Amino acid sequence: MITEKQGEEAVSEIEQWANRITRSTDAKVQASVYYDADSNTYILRLAKESRVLLFRLSEAQVQTREREEECEKILKRKIRDLSS
Repeated sequence: MITEKQGEEAVSEIEQWANRITRSTDAKVQASVYYDADSNTYILRLAKESRVLLFRLSEAQVQTREREEECEKILKRKIRDLSS
């Protein structure tokens, strides 16, 4: 589980989690997180130099203990995609 919090309250914890993984994968990538209340999803923004990649994680993904590994794999794949 990435966070037990919901909505805007969870953004900082998810962002810390994402930045911890991005630093260990590619130190040049910066991650930021926004909450979209209309779709109950977290928008992750990865930036490296002039390239930007956006993707979403659902509340269920970030709040389910068994899915943290899945979220980490997705994030690492997106970091690789950004570098390609």
